[in-house]
Amino acid sequence: MPEDLQNYELVSVYKLNPDDQERLLTTQRECVFNWCTKDEWPMGVIMSYIWRKDRIWLTGGAHRHRMSAVRRNPKVSVVVTSTGTDLGPGKTVTIKGTCIVHEDAETKDWFYPEFAGALHPDPAAAEGFRKMLDSPLRVVLEIVPEKFITYDGAKMFAHTAGTLDESELAEPSESDTVRLQREIERRGL
Repeated sequence: MPEDLQNYELVSVYKLNPDDQERLLTTQRECVFNWCTKDEWPMGVIMSYIWRKDRIWLTGGAHRHRMSAVRRNPKVSVVVTSTGTDLGPGKTVTIKGTCIVHEDAETKDWFYPEFAGALHPDPAAAEGFRKMLDSPLRVVLEIVPEKFITYDGAKMFAHTAGTLDESELAEPSESDTVRLQREIERRGL
């Protein structure tokens, strides 16, 4: 094992496989949605979401603080974890992206039924939820991904145990490697 992988300093090698990433995004229903306030403090809340059209989609009341924040600064992030899914714990996807706020009927017409059906498998419950969502004060948020950061803890544990096929390791991210080298030099190691 290369020396820089013996102490978990380069965890970017433990990326999710593309199929697991897609499965996590389509299976999970909750995420942490993050934005910045007017005074530049990062904030986050847990929200329900769906993954459609290679985008994260959420909804909320137009009066919520996060809505005015994303209208002012559309740079956001979303964190999705595998906890509670059949993928088991320790898998995550973080998406850095741009938030688009939709108020149009066309978006709401496809989104509300999809969202309600994903959160409520019972058709009657889904229809009741869809009706409640269909409010003139509600907006739909579309997160357009610009970067994905993924992590697969199962790979790290298998690597530690010596049971991970080395072909499962990703190349460490260039920025991770550069920052690690700078920190080694800064500390005189």
